[in-house]
Amino acid sequence: MPKEQWSDAGEALTTLILDVFRLNGRLLVAGDRLVAKLGLTSARWQVLGGIAYAERPESVAWHARTMGLHRQGVQRIVNELETEGIVAFRPNPHHKRAHLVVLTEKGQNLFEAAHALQVPWVNALSDGLNPEDLATAKEVVKQLKARLEHQIEMSSGSG
Repeated sequence: MPKEQWSDAGEALTTLILDVFRLNGRLLVAGDRLVAKLGLTSARWQVLGGIAYAERPESVAWHARTMGLHRQGVQRIVNELETEGIVAFRPNPHHKRAHLVVLTEKGQNLFEAAHALQVPWVNALSDGLNPEDLATAKEVVKQLKARLEHQIEMSSGSG
């Protein structure tokens, strides 16, 4: 038996983390199935959504940071989407090489089609769940995300 023991909160959070990992896996499978007929995967859909929901055009690095993903993975997906005419690159007035990513008309139509599939799916999935419980879960996730971001900043020496 290991010498170190979890606190009550540490044990509860470990259980939650394991459940979130399992949930993430099932969300990826469900997302892949939901948007497959549109030629999307969960990963491509996530990047497409990040671009669609951004307040203004942003660089690949900015999207990667916002989504908590590796820049190289987002760059690969954005390059694929650009080749298919779903996104386009625009000059960035603040950085010569880090172009801004925008949806094309085709990309906007694709995102709207994915949204049209997601709404009835998520409404059915959420049926019977208490919106207040979901808001509490969202707040806990937000706090954990902020703590993890702080830890990452501190360990990378940029904080």
